[in-house]
Amino acid sequence: MGQALKKVRSGLNTRLGFFILAVLLFSIKSYFAYKTKFSLGVSGGMQELLLAFNPLPFAVLLLGLALYMRGRKSYWFMLLIDAIMATWLFANILYYREFSDFLTFNLMKGSSAVSNNLNQSIAGIIHPTDFLVFADVIFLIILLAFKVIRMDTRVFKLRYAALVSSLAVLLFGANLSLAETDRSGLLTRTFDNNYIVKYLGLEAYTVYDGVKTTQNNATKANADSSDLTSVQNFLSKNRVSPNVEYSGVAKGKNVFIIHLESLQQFMIDYKWDGQEVMPNIDKLYHSSDTLSFDNFYNQVGQGKTADAEMMLENSLYGLPEGSAMVMDGTTNTFQAAPAILGQNGYTTAAFHGDVPSFWNRDNTYKSWGYDYYFSKSFFPNADKSSYNLGYGMKDKIFLRDSAQYIQQLPQPFYAKLITVTNHYPYLIDSQNESIKPFNTGDSTVDSYVQTARYLDQAVGELMTWLQKTGLDKNSMVVLYGDHYGISNNHKPAIAKLLGKKKVTNYDLANFQKVPFMIHMPGLKGGINHTYGGEIDVLPTLLNLLGVKNSDTIQFGTDLLATNRKQTVAFRNGDFASPTYTKYNGDYYDSTGKQLKNLTTAQKKSIDDMQNYVTNTLSASDKVINGDLLRFYQPEGFKKVIKGAYNYKKSAALKQLKKANKKQSTSLVSKNGGKSTMSEYQTDAPELKNKILTDRFLMIYRFFYIVNSH
Repeated sequence: MGQALKKVRSGLNTRLGFFILAVLLFSIKSYFAYKTKFSLGVSGGMQELLLAFNPLPFAVLLLGLALYMRGRKSYWFMLLIDAIMATWLFANILYYREFSDFLTFNLMKGSSAVSNNLNQSIAGIIHPTDFLVFADVIFLIILLAFKVIRMDTRVFKLRYAALVSSLAVLLFGANLSLAETDRSGLLTRTFDNNYIVKYLGLEAYTVYDGVKTTQNNATKANADSSDLTSVQNFLSKNRVSPNVEYSGVAKGKNVFIIHLESLQQFMIDYKWDGQEVMPNIDKLYHSSDTLSFDNFYNQVGQGKTADAEMMLENSLYGLPEGSAMVMDGTTNTFQAAPAILGQNGYTTAAFHGDVPSFWNRDNTYKSWGYDYYFSKSFFPNADKSSYNLGYGMKDKIFLRDSAQYIQQLPQPFYAKLITVTNHYPYLIDSQNESIKPFNTGDSTVDSYVQTARYLDQAVGELMTWLQKTGLDKNSMVVLYGDHYGISNNHKPAIAKLLGKKKVTNYDLANFQKVPFMIHMPGLKGGINHTYGGEIDVLPTLLNLLGVKNSDTIQFGTDLLATNRKQTVAFRNGDFASPTYTKYNGDYYDSTGKQLKNLTTAQKKSIDDMQNYVTNTLSASDKVINGDLLRFYQPEGFKKVIKGAYNYKKSAALKQLKKANKKQSTSLVSKNGGKSTMSEYQTDAPELKNKILTDRFLMIYRFFYIVNSH
């Protein structure tokens, strides 16, 4: 035994021996992380083997680079490479925990656009065991520092280093070959990053993403008008006539888009602690004047909120990696809702209580044709800590302060209000709590009910103001949840919330449903069971508003159309429909029963759906990656001139003041030039405290003046 240990130690005292130890430790660590930190959907012996094997090729390749170096430098360079790979694994663990996806170059390139206030989220995401990914690096440093292993400074021949590199290539070739036997076309027909990591490893995925990013950049540079032909052919084949019964019923009405941050459909009619969690939104949902959709899915990818906005206002899907708003919002040509409605007599405005650069909105909104963008600088005391929670102003304060600008917008107007309080990590201070947290035992999930209740109260206050001012009579209010709030990485908590022992992939697919409702006095409402998603919102709204929409490049269809295709594409290539659902590689029928052995008829139906999903995502990606709308203009549509828009506060307020002169159609003008803000009632304790302070100061000043005389 002693002799064997001496031989092992002697071997480790060589550079090759140290290298082999580093590779083995890295591979074991990676496999541990894959199994415990990610949900890769591994099934069967082959996939398990590949998961254990796939860290090896890139570990051999990258750590093997150190073998080309001389002396002690070789060891330190090996440790540096190991530390970099560990840091990359650590970063992906944190990102995956919240977003169920992996980091991409596009996402990192746009990280400055979403970095505001992220420190609070990261603090809530980190688990102590995450730091184990650095254990091998620390262990190797200790072995060297205490001279348990001595550095081998002898020359390591270049031909041996080259043999190690060649071995890495051979190992990767074997890995890819085995992966292709289990899933053919792995690198050519997948929209799901989980598959790449599961079969080839995180490092291979990173290279794959880098190649795709480079290719996409080249695509835009080389694109021309002929690339639109296949897109138009696809859209022509799948175009559906809108519902004539609803055409133009909201013509000339104001449009409110209320962005319900992270709100999921399961919260509709949800009761907790003996209370209805969202009484205001539930009331709207069940109103006879509201069209509500109970099979409406979020379809976002890595861009989350930004993807939801892209689909809602352009009927274009987000990208498979990164955010199209960040990567392409400044430079691409768009034919978005604000521009379409703006050219039909509407004033258009977006409202967000955070910095204008978040998700690159300050540039993207110009490309989309927004007249106004009311961001953080427009709201008094927006920087005050008591007014903020996480990603911007608290909803009650934000909506109340937005009303002062809404009342000045010439009608008809299109106004989008982006709420943020119901955003991970679901922070809420005690003075704003009005319901107990959930008791799932998952601290990330439990406060979700409290911020959802707060969001509901804020929406209720806005709706009351619309009624008091009479704006509701001439407005169509659209409410939608942008994406999931509780990620699939919280399965035990999700099961408890849904009253199940455990959740299946079918349950998780249904958990992607978000609220969508259209409210307008006199609208023929009801709960509609059609399957649809965010991609379908724009054509639905344009039909209701009576706006021509027969020759646009849009990938959604009117949700009210009677003959529409009801296959909802998820960004990773999965789908949901009234008959079959595919999620995380599993297939289910309409009852939720998993289909393991497909019949010929089932396979044909599912293949047809999969082909549609693959083609619609590919065609949309082609439009965005190639900036193809620069080559196409719908009849009557004028190209957006981005330089015509100025979102600086001084310029915007000057423009708004000018718009309210003479015969303005704004609410203030119709009220004889008087503000309607006295009609806006909120129970926000921060504002109540401010009112009391202001009154105290008035009384103090009064007595000071009296006494001074």
